[in-house]
Parts: sequence; C-alpha cells; structure tokens
Amino acid sequence: MKKIDLFNHLFPQSFFDKYIENGLPDIGKRVKAMPTIVKLDARFKVMDEFGPEYCQVISLPAPTIEALGTPQQTPDIAKLANDGMAELCRKYPERFPTFVASLPMNNPDAITVEALRAVDQLGAAGVQIFTNVNGAPLDNPEYQEFFDTMAKREIGIWMHPARGASMPDYKTETKSKYEIWWTFGWPYETSAAMARMVFSGFFDKWPNLKVLTHHMGAMAPYFEGRVGWGWDALGSRTSDEDYYSVLKGLKKRPIDYFRMFRADTALFGATAGTKCGLEFFGVDNVIFASDVPFEPQPGLYIRETIRCVEALGLDDEKKAKIYHKNAEAFMQHK
Repeated sequence: MKKIDLFNHLFPQSFFDKYIENGLPDIGKRVKAMPTIVKLDARFKVMDEFGPEYCQVISLPAPTIEALGTPQQTPDIAKLANDGMAELCRKYPERFPTFVASLPMNNPDAITVEALRAVDQLGAAGVQIFTNVNGAPLDNPEYQEFFDTMAKREIGIWMHPARGASMPDYKTETKSKYEIWWTFGWPYETSAAMARMVFSGFFDKWPNLKVLTHHMGAMAPYFEGRVGWGWDALGSRTSDEDYYSVLKGLKKRPIDYFRMFRADTALFGATAGTKCGLEFFGVDNVIFASDVPFEPQPGLYIRETIRCVEALGLDDEKKAKIYHKNAEAFMQHK
C-alpha cells in the first residue's frame, strides 16, 4: 500500500555545511551522529527497505530558523533551506515528491512572503512552524497576518515542538536535566501551543486553518478528560483572570477545537498511544509519519510506526486514509 511519510527530517547538504556542521546545543551531538539526516546514499538505503510505494515529504529538523540568525539574517537562511529542499525534490521526485518550507518567524514582515514564495514558486506542500518563536507564543499579534493567509489559501502547517535544555525543570535550577526538556518537554510544548490557538479563537476566526501536530497531538488525547470536562469549567476556579468570558466567547467546547488539529503517527512504536490518538482525532485526521531519522537504529521508527498502524485492526480503506489519502488532502491548497 502507498505510504507517504509526512513528517520526517533532512538537511540539504549546503544548509548543513553552513549552519549545522560547526555544532548545535542540546540535540546537536545527536543530529551530527546520524548520517541519514544529510547523506542521501544512507537515506536511500533505509528507504529501500520499504519498497517503491514508500516516499517522504521532507522538512528541516530542529533548530528553528530563528535560532540561527537575527531578524535581518533569517529570511536569507530560510531561502537557502527552501531552495535546497526544492532542489532535492527536483532531483529525486520518487523519493521526495515535495517538501515543507521553513520560515523566518522572527521577522514578521518576511514570514508570509517566504511562505508564498516556497509554495507558489518552489512547489512546497506547506510550511513548518515551531511551537514558539524564540520563546514568544504563536498567538501574538505579529503572526496573525501569516495565519490569516495560510487559512485563506488552505496551506497546511506542520507544527514541530521547540524547547531546549535552557528551560529548567524546576524554578531553583538553571537547566533541564536528563533530557527531560525533550522527552516530556516537547509534548508539553505542543499541547501548550495547541491550547493557545484554541483559546485565542484561531478556529473560530479561521475555520479552514490546517495544522498538523507532531507526535499524535502530544498530550491532548491522553488527557481527554482534562481537555474536555476540565476545560469546560474554565474560569470557575480562577480569581485573577476572567477566563469565564473567554470560554463563553468560543463557539464550541474547547475539546471540539482540539479535535480539529491533525495528528501524525510519529510515536516511536507506541501502540497504545497510537490507538489513543486515533480514537481522539478520528481516522480522517490521523496521518502517517515516522520522524526519521531520529531512531537508535536505521529504519526502526518506520518499521515500528507501520507495526502500530497495522495493529489498529483497520480495514484497507481506513488504513489507506492514514497511510496516504489524508496526507494528500492535507497538502492540497488554493
């Protein structure tokens, strides 16, 4: 069966040489230790295991573009990344049918310009954002024009978590330990960004907004009770903010908006998590993705993700939705 791996990561060689090779904080050691993150021969060897019906829609991994330069520099950094991705797709269309554009999110005047250049001129399937912009939330006013344009054009947004070791686990410390910032911090980051979008009225304002959340919607499916009945009582326990008015201003229950996000299957072989996410989001909103190449063994995450999908006990039509049909629909835009 055809499989479109919609959320995985690759560096174009030119981008890697200029911005990544000299070292990165946090996961830099991990990134540089993975040849499949930049070396195409190693990448293709892994992909060959899954046959000609398997392909990847490629996007940059962390770090964010805005972590690599000033607002004056990042438009050119994003262009280099997107031009490199487009070149890979032109050279290897059967491997990489399209890519996800990177954006200079710390330069609000350039975000939409680069997004539309990548989509309309380079053939990008959509755009990638991270869950914060150098620590700033996505519902800040300077990003509204970008989201407005993406919604009007129905351009898909791939949302990746962003959090580093510099954000401590406890107020008395200066950094996170044991990679807690990644293991538990990234799911929290995604969930917090989703909540900010919901309560800021994103989906009331932009009902056509398409956002794909990495790692199966993070914490939302598992905490369905808190997201549902818990947030139905928003404001009833809060004395210093008028959250009751926020809740009354929404057209739906908070949980109904959370179900409007798309979610990918990149859970690293978590069968129970995959079932939980499918039940929460529904088969029309779950999309196959592996998070290659961040696996301890080449190809492990692809194999494990396929195993989890197959363990769901779905018929061929529902599996086809997850493996490729939902991805194809998500990548359609005006």
